Amino acid sequence: MRQVTEHCLDSLVASEDPERIRLRIWVLESNAQAPAYTQPGVATLYPEAPFNYHAYMNIGIREGQAPFVAICNNDLSFHPGWASKLLRVFEQDPSVSSASPACSLHHPRNGFALNSGVYPGYGVLKEISGWCLVFRRSILEVIGALDERFFFWYADNDYALTLQSKGLRHVLVTSSIVDHLDSRTLRTHTSARQWLMTKRAKYTFEEKWLGRSKGYLMRKKLKLYLKFPLYYLGLKKVK
Repeated sequence: MRQVTEHCLDSLVASEDPERIRLRIWVLESNAQAPAYTQPGVATLYPEAPFNYHAYMNIGIREGQAPFVAICNNDLSFHPGWASKLLRVFEQDPSVSSASPACSLHHPRNGFALNSGVYPGYGVLKEISGWCLVFRRSILEVIGALDERFFFWYADNDYALTLQSKGLRHVLVTSSIVDHLDSRTLRTHTSARQWLMTKRAKYTFEEKWLGRSKGYLMRKKLKLYLKFPLYYLGLKKVK
């Protein structure tokens, strides 16, 4: 995992001319014993709370003041000029509130050719590339902080529906390329923990966006609790 994050940061720092694009980078490191990252412009933060994707992203967001915010996975490879190409779209179209770069490994085989234009929409794994989201800081005045109940899974689904419900326009920019190296972080967890991370978020998502009845959700959550009570209460990790 350290090598994955180091590659991500190396490619990010090298991706833009610092005289044209100033990147201020915060790494939210869940391992308190891990050494700080040393790439130029990178600060390492060690939250006391256990890993929670949206909570960690909220910490990073609060650290900055720039008019544009990028929230990113650690398993990425940034191509040259990815940020300047996104910013050009924001500058040319003030109606764009949020944008994602394309992944050369994912998007071409899903109907989005590289360098084929700008695609508006809210489709997860389509226009919404949850592994790298860039937005105007001003939209936080409308959507508030990221919902920390989505600590890993369904985070991009919640982001997409939040933008859509508020009438905030999101686009995929296919000239901006950031490759996603396919859930390297998730694979470090056991299959049982992955299952729990998925199911627990699914029920929260259904409660928030699909209007599931309280009775339905209580039955689902009780079943999950009975299977892994200590994990569900947050007292220990599943091994």
